[in-house]
Amino acid sequence: MERAVPTSPTAANGSCENLECYMVLMQAEKTAISSICFLAGPFTLLENALVLGVIAATATLRRRPTYLFIASIALADVFASCFFTISFLDFHLFQHSDRPTAYLFKLGGVTMAFTSSVGSLLLTALDRYLCIHQASSYKVLVTRRRALLCLLILWSATIFISFLPLMGWRCLTGLTPPCSRLFPYINHVYLACWTSFTLVLLTLILCAYALILWKAHRHESSMTSLHGGTGHARMRMDIRLARTFGLILLILVGCWLPAVSFMLADVSVILTHTQQRAFAFCSTLCLVNSAVNPLLYALRCRELRVALLQLLQRLCVIGRCKKTTEDLPPGIHFTEEISCTAITEHEIPANGPMPLHTVSEMVNN
Repeated sequence: MERAVPTSPTAANGSCENLECYMVLMQAEKTAISSICFLAGPFTLLENALVLGVIAATATLRRRPTYLFIASIALADVFASCFFTISFLDFHLFQHSDRPTAYLFKLGGVTMAFTSSVGSLLLTALDRYLCIHQASSYKVLVTRRRALLCLLILWSATIFISFLPLMGWRCLTGLTPPCSRLFPYINHVYLACWTSFTLVLLTLILCAYALILWKAHRHESSMTSLHGGTGHARMRMDIRLARTFGLILLILVGCWLPAVSFMLADVSVILTHTQQRAFAFCSTLCLVNSAVNPLLYALRCRELRVALLQLLQRLCVIGRCKKTTEDLPPGIHFTEEISCTAITEHEIPANGPMPLHTVSEMVNN
């Protein structure tokens, strides 16, 4: 099978004379990866832009901290779909060799997008954790002002960390060790620090959801003992939450762990061309995670779906469409007391002294 590039001038010690030793994909692999990027990239951009547009156009959603965190996830994934797709295809498919400054700028954009996405997922998990464990004081603790402050700190930190190589923390030896074999001009120490930071964020997300499930299990157990087993008339709340959060965490870990594992290996050993090609496939899973995020965190929210229908209706009215307000389900409206998380109304029991149709209803109780 014909290789995508000529034989790479790589010495026995892993040093590279030029960027060709990073362009290791074969023709069939280039076709497969480019197909993934051409499909997932525009789809990720459109759905996340749709989420941002709905939140920006709905004043009720803009005032709630939960939707600010969801909007941050969508914004980060919009950047990821643009930066990753363009830079990845430009380097691996079209084999365009940029100067160090231009390459590090593109890589910084990709790093910023994915780091901000994971950081926003952590803020969303902490928001749900506080809503469950600090129900009585949730509205005092999580205000719109504090949410905006957290997002400002998150984005400022990720921008600073992501563009450190562009500001000077790069491989001083050009393309030879201790340069990374996955990212040209990137120092092993910087790669180790960023990978460790990402692992800490992912671990905190796992811990937050584990604590939420533990709280739900305790609540459901107490309700079952009080009502003599009536809690089993419907599927237990903790089991429903376990399924929902299990799916979220499975996708998160499945998309990020392979790429992070290769980055950790790159710090300690010299990767072969086969491992470099495997990493190219694994890195596309991060883009897939950005494509799935709106389905898991945004479109599961009933209020956001209703806002989307209302926005489409207004656009149709402006465009002189025949669709009227009668097309929307009757009685659906927004109130200040409604909030949204990925916990849907179908996963919460309707009976018991503390009904939990939504997490905000738990806060009100």
